[in-house]
Amino acid sequence: MEFTSHELARLRVASGVDPLWETALSLHLLQNRQVPLAFCAWRREVGAALRRAGLVAMTRALTRLCPDGSYFPDFLTPGRGDADLEAGLDRLLATPRHRLRSELTRLHLHTGRAVPASVRPLADGCPKALRRLGSALRAYYRVAVEPYLSALRAQAAADRAVRAEAVLTHGAEGLLTGYDCLPGWRYRDRRLCAPYPLDRELALRGRTLTLVPAFFCVRAPLALVDEELPPVLVHPLSPAPGWLERRRHGGDAPAAQLIGASRAELLRMLDRPMSTMDIAAALRLAPSTASRHATVLREAGLLLSQRQGVRVLHHRTRLGRAVLDGTLK
Repeated sequence: MEFTSHELARLRVASGVDPLWETALSLHLLQNRQVPLAFCAWRREVGAALRRAGLVAMTRALTRLCPDGSYFPDFLTPGRGDADLEAGLDRLLATPRHRLRSELTRLHLHTGRAVPASVRPLADGCPKALRRLGSALRAYYRVAVEPYLSALRAQAAADRAVRAEAVLTHGAEGLLTGYDCLPGWRYRDRRLCAPYPLDRELALRGRTLTLVPAFFCVRAPLALVDEELPPVLVHPLSPAPGWLERRRHGGDAPAAQLIGASRAELLRMLDRPMSTMDIAAALRLAPSTASRHATVLREAGLLLSQRQGVRVLHHRTRLGRAVLDGTLK
């Protein structure tokens, strides 16, 4: 991907994880048995929850529409970092009929089969079939994605803080150079290379590229196949093993009992420096509430706050780490 100065100036980083991208990518994880260690417990937990909810057959139908392979339909992921599931579903259900037919035909050609009779109503844009798809995606999301949103949002907010700092310090090119920390990514001389599954050049043609962080993206970045659609580049957040265990215990149970669940979660997120606005977005708090929590933690010596330009960045102290780990003596 090559950038002109105009395209660099138009770069955008999504404000957080996108519900429909996370839904599609989590469906891929359920199909792939060779997943990173960080997601093994999640797969077991979600599999059991889907069985309890009687959603196994419905989920299998969704995986046929969204297979873990080299192609799945673009219309399933219409967002560019949209935070609201219902807004994303509205956009999905408004997909033009010609796109539904084209993308579903391509999907089944990919598998060497014609569009099956069960999918034809959807390919024809049948309103009932579209509503049924929307209901299935909503039901799956409630089980497989929504219960884990606090972890997803915290990881995305921490990543966004790093990207914002790169832009403030080094400009748009600094933002792209910052992706060099991801395996196989490299930005040099206005050219971004990433380990995409296929050889491909993505032409921006003066349009805005949106970089979308994705918790359930594990192997490689993704982009929409149809280059006439607004361009996005989805990149992995790579959560550490143990993230699910921390979520089960309310983000470090001993710390939560000592300083409260919200402040313990705030402290846990500070593996990377974050601004008050980043914290508020990740925890879904009012900025004034996030600021009060940060003040209490700072006065207790659990975090430090430093002004950098127009922002104040919060850093966890050694004492804060000890409180989280339960090693305070």
